[in-house]
Amino acid sequence: MSSVEIAASPSGGLITKALSGFFTVQDESGPVVCKVRGRLKRGPRDSDLATVGDRVTFVRLPDGSGMIDSVLPRTGALVRRRPSPKGRAARSGESEDRESVILANPDQAVFVFACADPAPHLGMLDRFLVVAEANHIPAIVCANKIDLVQAETARALFGGYATIGYTVIFTSAATGEGIEPLRARLAGKLSALAGPSGVGKSSLLNAIQPGLGISVRRVSQATQKGRHTTVHPELIPLAGGGWVADTPGIRALALHDIDPYELDGYFPDLLPFVSQCGFSDCSHKHEAGCAVQAAVARGEVQARRYESFLRIRAGQT
Repeated sequence: MSSVEIAASPSGGLITKALSGFFTVQDESGPVVCKVRGRLKRGPRDSDLATVGDRVTFVRLPDGSGMIDSVLPRTGALVRRRPSPKGRAARSGESEDRESVILANPDQAVFVFACADPAPHLGMLDRFLVVAEANHIPAIVCANKIDLVQAETARALFGGYATIGYTVIFTSAATGEGIEPLRARLAGKLSALAGPSGVGKSSLLNAIQPGLGISVRRVSQATQKGRHTTVHPELIPLAGGGWVADTPGIRALALHDIDPYELDGYFPDLLPFVSQCGFSDCSHKHEAGCAVQAAVARGEVQARRYESFLRIRAGQT
């Protein structure tokens, strides 16, 4: 069974929306708005009890609502760390340094960037990829608006990610190029979707499935309104099976919870050389005997990616 399929049992379902303690759960009979049983809230927690993407068991109540009985173990999650005030943590049973789960059980993350209009912010893409690597989520790079540039330009911008090992799909909502490969990649999967504004994400999704882009744009506007608004996405169903979750909150994910000395582990192109460095705590910036710098000099590591690593490590955008 795919990680996004609803269980055959009528008491099994998938949380497709979460808002203020109410969870929309989808099963084979349709959606039902549920609350979580009080007994599940007892005891200390270091992560959100339930969120979008979680698979749960629940019962339908006579009034048409539902009650979540259990949350099944997660296969993975897109998370960020957030400290809880000591007083609040003590009252609620939360850990003082708990996870905020943006999306549970994602099969993959799809990062959409334009080849032009707007110009691609590859440093942002590198940060997104670090988030995916840190959360052990396979990542796909979608280079959109290829109709606005020469093919050689598009591949010069994004082709390097394919040599690292990432799947890169070149698309155009205007011409339809690349739409079928992207649709095939989304089918049957629970996909986290992210990208800066103006990259044509809604148009791209409408090319995949008419109306899907409108739904995602509505969700994006709702989840980005105000600094403190929740970043939990809503799952939008795909006609060919699977779900897509717009995740604008990933743009605000700070990397401060990643130790600078662990960052090289989230750059798969740097990682093979790290163990060859002369110092175990090498910053890969100025040390003698740094194998990463030597690999850059030999052209085995892309200079732009190395510079992006240094900027992220220094806390720059």
